Amino acid sequence: MFGYIAPVLSVLSEEQKRRYRSFYCGVCHALRKRHGQTGRLSLSNDMTFLAILLSSLYEPETGVTGSRCGVHPLKSQAFLSSPMIDFAADMNALLFYYKCVDQRMDDRSLKGKAGEGLFRKAPEKVREAWPVQAEEVEKALMRLWEEEKKPDPVPDMLCNLSGEMLGAAFVPFPQDVWAGVLRSLGTGLGRFVYWMDAWEDYDEDQKKGRFNPLTRYRGRPDYQDFCMETLELLIAEAAQCFEILPLEQDLEILRNILYSGVWQRYTLITEKSGSKEESHAK
Repeated sequence: MFGYIAPVLSVLSEEQKRRYRSFYCGVCHALRKRHGQTGRLSLSNDMTFLAILLSSLYEPETGVTGSRCGVHPLKSQAFLSSPMIDFAADMNALLFYYKCVDQRMDDRSLKGKAGEGLFRKAPEKVREAWPVQAEEVEKALMRLWEEEKKPDPVPDMLCNLSGEMLGAAFVPFPQDVWAGVLRSLGTGLGRFVYWMDAWEDYDEDQKKGRFNPLTRYRGRPDYQDFCMETLELLIAEAAQCFEILPLEQDLEILRNILYSGVWQRYTLITEKSGSKEESHAK
């Protein structure tokens, strides 16, 4: 659920890197402010993307502050604060909590159980601040988990439910004129992340006897090409919605993430796999 929606820092200018870091640190400080010091443990690039996206779209009044922290104890780091960053932080905490629940249910993960305990108050806090979004996220996840327990669940349905979950988290104002586009963008990304996560975790899931939605496709001779083409289709749907939005601020950073950053893990894994195959061939 987390870890794919990140920038390719190597191609960003120094100014863009500082700008991205100010949002990342902003979400971190918002997590501490709204969910306590432990809230920072859930910090993700994924919801930093959301913070930048919503800030670009709605252009809220934004504060800039400098502060030192545990990660940067010696040098003060600039961070941004705004209602959209607060929203992204709340969605971050909510999704992280349910990620931990999912880990605990999958294989009785101690890490998942610990995270679930640390963030047990997050759903209630988010529900108070964002009742519509929290309810939609929870409903989609509950349906997803129910479907995954069936003998032969349909991968497309699972993928769509994951999309519904993230789509809800992308809409701070359900009645806004851009709500539908934001939801579709989040839905596309949610579907992409679900498929990418299943593709990446397949071998590990097999070893540990965990459910993986791609099992029914693994026997296909064109399995890798099929997965790649599906991922390209899903991210293209998200990108199409993204380009509809009237964004100007931080547009290069957002495009960096959406068109290149989301593929970093895929590229890393396929390159490693190719290297292993070459070494075996020798």
